[in-house]
Amino acid sequence: MDKAYSITAAELAARGFSGLPDELSSAKHMIYSSPATLDYNSPGAKGFGVKRAGLAIPGSVMLLVAPGCCGRNTALLNELGYSERFFYLMLDDTDIVTGRYLKKIPQACAELLGECETPPSAVVICITCVDALLGTDMERVCRSCEDRTGVPTVPAYMYALTREKRLPPMALVRRSVYSLLKPQKRIPAACNLLGFFSALEDGCEIYDLLRSAGIRTVGEIGRCQTFADYQALSKANFNLVLNAESRYAAQDMQERLGIPYIELTRLYRPEKIRNQYRLLGQAIGAALDDAAYYDAVQAKITQFREQFGALRIAVGECLNADSFELALALTEFGCTVPEIYGTVGERNFVFIKKLAEVSPETRIYSNLSPTMLAYERGCALDAVIGNDAVYYHKDLPGIGFQEEAQPFGYRGVMLLLDKLGAAMTERA
Repeated sequence: MDKAYSITAAELAARGFSGLPDELSSAKHMIYSSPATLDYNSPGAKGFGVKRAGLAIPGSVMLLVAPGCCGRNTALLNELGYSERFFYLMLDDTDIVTGRYLKKIPQACAELLGECETPPSAVVICITCVDALLGTDMERVCRSCEDRTGVPTVPAYMYALTREKRLPPMALVRRSVYSLLKPQKRIPAACNLLGFFSALEDGCEIYDLLRSAGIRTVGEIGRCQTFADYQALSKANFNLVLNAESRYAAQDMQERLGIPYIELTRLYRPEKIRNQYRLLGQAIGAALDDAAYYDAVQAKITQFREQFGALRIAVGECLNADSFELALALTEFGCTVPEIYGTVGERNFVFIKKLAEVSPETRIYSNLSPTMLAYERGCALDAVIGNDAVYYHKDLPGIGFQEEAQPFGYRGVMLLLDKLGAAMTERA
């Protein structure tokens, strides 16, 4: 193919998710690793891939068990201050063919403890796709390591092959990260926010809304400084799941610790945000007064539209949002979204159906399709959002919108428009 494959929102919605074109399904073709390469956020690289995510447990260290080709990109994390927390057990062909490395793992765990200046709180064993094909019982291997060292040991599966399965790597690692929590007496006025490995942006209104409902303690793993802080998460009366990839972890915490959970979604459409807070209030038995935040964000949207007009914006997927929900929000703000670069899944197909109603000609590209090597801009654009979109359109005003402090709720909308407005003004 001499140009990048794309399909309109209307065409895709008419086909339905079961009729997804092969070009949009990574299981049907070679994978062009554009998002992973551009964003350094493959399951094992920068951002919060499996490696860094597994070290969200305060005081933990990681043993990476892998061939050299899987381990070399870990050096990218050294610049983020993780060099003293990574250890390697490199596998050769004989290790893999015979499986002898399984006996080496407990020994390697014992040896790495001797290299640590202070005893780690936990050892996270990161295993790669090589092992996925062998079907190793890593839970059993971790128990063997713990028996030998006395240090809690958990697995982290860096299986890129399973990223579109029911339990992708980032869902499994979230379960591992919370698996060391022990049952404690629960505190009625405490809850946890699950979903991200870094904390929400400090100005997010959800903190004030929860305090107004009598919640005095809001736990987040991204704010835990010590292992004691981490263990305190098991005192929560309930969990708020802000990212669907944390649902498996929340279900496990409900079964093991008796902590129920309520699931919310990161959205950028004010009406949907308001409705979600209303339902949350009903669930916890409190009226959450979000009127001031709702009015402020509506005023912000009006101001943005009056200042910049009906912008034509391309949306990528390397950003703190669902590409298709964000595109839908932008159309409701009065902008147009001619192009989206994103991975279509069953969970976000509902947004594609809605997008087909309000912006049927929006073209959808798959970052994973090798045809993206031939991508050329096919329409007029004014700005872009997402690190991948910024790469494709270096000449346009754009924002990556992927800072570690996580946007959520009305605050997320405000941050988005502030940053996009600043980029537009700077390029004017």
